[in-house]
Order: sequence, then C-alpha cells, then structure tokens
Amino acid sequence: MQKLLTALLAPLALSVALAGPAVAQSRIKDIASIEGVRTNQLVGYGLVVGLNGTGDSLRNCPFTRQSLEGMTERLGVNIRGANANSKNLAAIMVTAELPPFATPGARVDVTVSSLCDAKSLLGGTLLVTSLQGADGEVYAVAQGSIQTGSVSGSGGSGSSVTRGVPTAGRIASGATVERETGFNLDSLQWIAAAINATYPSTALAENGSVVTLRPPPALGMAGFISRVENMPVAVDTPARVIIDEVNGVIVMGENVRISTVAIAQGNLTISVQENPQVSQPAPFSQGETVVVPQSDVTVEEELGREIRLVDGSTSLSTLVNGLNALGVSPRDMISILQAIKAAGALQADIEVI
Repeated sequence: MQKLLTALLAPLALSVALAGPAVAQSRIKDIASIEGVRTNQLVGYGLVVGLNGTGDSLRNCPFTRQSLEGMTERLGVNIRGANANSKNLAAIMVTAELPPFATPGARVDVTVSSLCDAKSLLGGTLLVTSLQGADGEVYAVAQGSIQTGSVSGSGGSGSSVTRGVPTAGRIASGATVERETGFNLDSLQWIAAAINATYPSTALAENGSVVTLRPPPALGMAGFISRVENMPVAVDTPARVIIDEVNGVIVMGENVRISTVAIAQGNLTISVQENPQVSQPAPFSQGETVVVPQSDVTVEEELGREIRLVDGSTSLSTLVNGLNALGVSPRDMISILQAIKAAGALQADIEVI
C-alpha cells in the first residue's frame, strides 16, 4: 500500500516542482563575504589650490587661513600677519576606501568635499594630504587634480544656473597606498592558476594580491617574466552597481542579478514662478512706487502609473530592459535600484560615489 501511494504521489510532486516559480541564481561570492576581508575607511584634511576665485574667504574661514600659514611656513615662506585675502584655495575633507589586500604603491580613488564657503572646486588641485584610518595610522597619501562633473553659468544681473554639486568631486587614482592592513588570505588566484597551467609549480599565491614566481630551469627570471607578462588571463568582476548621484550616472557589471520584484514609480513636480507686481500709489499721495513680489507655487503629481513586474533573470539586459520599460530618468532609476537593494531583490553591492 505504501509503495502504491508513493508511486501515485511521485508524478504529482514532479508536476508541482516543474510548475514552481523560477528562482534567480547568484554566485556565493556576491551574496556572502569572508570574515575579516573588508574595506577600511580613510579620512584626511587638506588644501585645494588653483581655484578661479571660487575658493574660501579667508576672513570667514579661519581654519583655511591657519592651514595656508602653516603650509607656507613649512615651505620657507612666512605670511603671518599679512593681509592675505586670496579666494583661490579652499579647505577640504578627503575620504577614501582602502580595499582588502591593498599593497604599498597601489592607487585608490578619493573623494573631496569643501569645508567652508567655497563656491566651486572645479579646476583645483589637491595638495599632498595624509589619509588616516580609525587607528590614527597613515595608510595612504592623496594628491591630484579634482573633477567635479558639475556645470554652472551666471549672468551680469546675478542670476545663475548650476547643475551638479561643484563643492564636491573625485580624484581618480588620487591616493597612493603606503601601508598594508596586515591581513593575508591564502586563496586561488586567477593569475597563479593561469601561469601554473603553462609552467607547472612556478607560481604561488601568497595572498590576495601577491604572486611569487619561480622560473623553470630552462628559463631565466628575465625571460620567464617576459613570457608571463604576455599570458592572457580571465578576469572575474564582482557584482557591483556604481551610482554617481551628482551627475546621474549608473554603471552595472555583467554579474548583477535580480530576483522577481514589482515596481511602481511616479513623478512629483513642484513649480515656482515669480510674477512681480508694481504697486503704484494714487496721484498726489505720499506713497512710493514699489515692486511687490508674487510667487505662484504649483504641485503636480503624475497619475496612472501602473505597477510593473520585473522577472528574476540571470541577464543584466533583462534588468536594464525592465527598468527602461518604466520610462524613468537616470536619477529616478538610482532611487529604484536603492529600493530594490533594500527589498533584498538585488544580489549586488551598491557603491555611491
């Protein structure tokens, strides 16, 4: 009887399994992490020079003036007590993330942000700035030209238009690592595996970023390195979504995966229109003709947006097509991606720059 019942239920169980919803698959490395393998936040204080009159006002920013005096004294110039009021420099905070396995000499990106009343960091150059970790030790040194990605324009009447945030920017590969974090992980390396496939037992992965080479007996070190440098190797990229909120740019890697999720998106528009009115006094009165400001504020919300279903898929193109089907702008897409990540349906790391 039990065998008969099992035989009858087996096809039913198979049909239920086949009819079940498909589950998006992700790699273990994209949804889990190894304990101890982590990034470290770095921070530093520095000066930006070379601004076109858009820097800090030394009268309103005493720490900028003190930094200028200290820097010039170290260079053999004493300006203490001088009536300096240059607006071509600004005090900034520098932040960076030290990746795991970073070795001395490696380069990392840095972000700079204004501290006082600078109008723009466009065209500025960051002077040598030490970047410290939470333990107070210096792990990197930053310097370089700043890219803000902002656009601004002004007219003679005082009106101006600004797109982006000109008081914050980035320096690509702007910091040089000076100290290791001291964590080693013996793991398989793509480079070591590729070398050993051609020259067995010649490459050893000491940690996540160092591969030790031992040339075969028939080759010297110089010839062996020359051959190794020309060997192709497969590169594995992590599942990551890079978001630049300032410029509205989104970059996604091919390994990004998404589970089935429903999305509803609407637009809210706030319009403010200035209509100044002229107040004219009555004839022979003691009043004056003045301009009275009058503002019309309207709020419009787009209705009729339906909820769209983005199916789980192993293809990045499906994710992009699903988001484009909503007809959203890049800035709205940034908010959608962050909401999908919060809902647990995005198997990727989101990095905001």
